[in-house]
Amino acid sequence: MDEFLDLPTLIVIVVAVIVLFRLRSVLGTRTGAERPPLERRKPAEAAAAEDTVVPLRPRGAGQPDLDDERRARKLEAEIEQHARGNQPLAEGLREVAAVDPSFTPKSFLDGAKQAYEMIVTAFAAGDRAQLKTLLEKEVFEGFNRAITEREAAGQKVDFTFVGLPKVEISEAEYDRKNVMVTVRFHAEVVSATRDRDGNLVEGNADQVQTVADEWTFARNPKSRDPNWRVVTTSQLD
Repeated sequence: MDEFLDLPTLIVIVVAVIVLFRLRSVLGTRTGAERPPLERRKPAEAAAAEDTVVPLRPRGAGQPDLDDERRARKLEAEIEQHARGNQPLAEGLREVAAVDPSFTPKSFLDGAKQAYEMIVTAFAAGDRAQLKTLLEKEVFEGFNRAITEREAAGQKVDFTFVGLPKVEISEAEYDRKNVMVTVRFHAEVVSATRDRDGNLVEGNADQVQTVADEWTFARNPKSRDPNWRVVTTSQLD
């Protein structure tokens, strides 16, 4: 027993006890009520977030939508551009846009150009099915009569659409039922009408000629059908 509790061993035990008491006094003891490390970090993290996050100001009641403002400015700029100083035309375009939110002068003219090319090409080819989808009934009947007369005479048309060097809106209005926009087309085409023997009756197969037409397009703004149809056509001098 005396050998087991020799002096060096006692010294080591005393030193260990002293070290344990000092650690306890510095670190304290766990009581079970301590916050976990993650919870202790949350207040600091929240404070840092408040310093770095830029809050978004919500749009209050009555505050204008910036996208709506931009669209309105863009629409007005297009109206002024296509009206070319013609105030009655500008007012007509505004009236059309007010009852037909999908309308803008630029997008309308883009569609009108495509429709014009499709119609004159279909007419030359005698494509009644295509014409029926783009023309109002009375206008279609006029085109159909011309095609029928041409076929009865044994005539055929060699036709090439070259381009539209000038297109402009001339009138716009809302008649409380339909919105109507009239467009002047200045087109370049190559057209030659030949009889059943191949003889040239009208036009020139080797020369580009300019034709000028004024067509009115219309649609019901309350209709689910977004397509415009040609309701009147006339040839300009």
